[in-house]
Amino acid sequence: MTDIRIGQKTVGPGHPAFIIAELGINPNGDMALAKKLIDVAAKAGADAVKFQKRTIPVVFSKEELDKPRDVPRWLLEKAIERKVLPKESVERLRSTDFKDTRNGDQKYALEFSELEHAELDAYCRRKGILWSASPWDEDSVDFLAKFDVPFYKVASASLTDDGLLRHIRSKGKPVVLSTGGSTMEQIRHAVLVLGRKDLVLLHCTAAYPKAESARVLEVINLRCIPTLAEEFSDVPVGFSGNDSSRLPTYAAAVLGAVMIEKHLTDNRGMWGSDQASSMEPAEFAELCEWVRNLPLALGDGVKRVYPEEAEVMKKLRRK
Repeated sequence: MTDIRIGQKTVGPGHPAFIIAELGINPNGDMALAKKLIDVAAKAGADAVKFQKRTIPVVFSKEELDKPRDVPRWLLEKAIERKVLPKESVERLRSTDFKDTRNGDQKYALEFSELEHAELDAYCRRKGILWSASPWDEDSVDFLAKFDVPFYKVASASLTDDGLLRHIRSKGKPVVLSTGGSTMEQIRHAVLVLGRKDLVLLHCTAAYPKAESARVLEVINLRCIPTLAEEFSDVPVGFSGNDSSRLPTYAAAVLGAVMIEKHLTDNRGMWGSDQASSMEPAEFAELCEWVRNLPLALGDGVKRVYPEEAEVMKKLRRK
């Protein structure tokens, strides 16, 4: 398996797992909350934080954006203050006293502007933590390139978008590819399009399980990690956990995952579609600590008697 470099970090077997705090849309367009989550990730020892980036009119059709949707008034008022809503949306919302709310209003409200991205970029640099995003369209790839992000993350839903994959690869940066909801044949094709150089594959489940049950644990299917590692023997393989539990991530690390991605929120009870499947700060910090220390517990596989054991056996054994 080939090691790759992301920033100043080496990703591959024998190196500490590269940990990504997936912030996604959890900040709800709130800069203060985004910075708070960056602080949490940095303090916990994560290597990077990651957001989502969409060019809304490109990713979503007009019909999809115009669909009625209940959107919290506080989110929309904040978005108007941030100047991220289209003019026609602002006029409609004000003229209807925020009663005519639509899907597009929410989509725009959750996006950070270029100035806000510049602020996040500067903040991450001050905190000594890398950042990137999952671009859902080619314009978003170009947008992220302005900030010289150290890697690009491909969301599972984009794995079959050959044009997007080629455009991402044209930027010459490492690529992290999530494989949720994909067949092995689709993954093979995506790897063929991207090439294997500077590529990391992440096993994940496209569903977002919110509680532990036999079925929830079954669909996580962690044995796909060694399956991917065998199929793509020269590509590092990691795990992206969309569940709120720590157990699957620990098991993934034992199975050899060299990169870990977990959703992070300030509070699972907050408004937002991904909050309930995310980890809260204390949980995330504990997860980072145990993933970092796991290699010590795994050891080298050589059976030996340690001095601590010898003392115990000396007292307990007759001979």
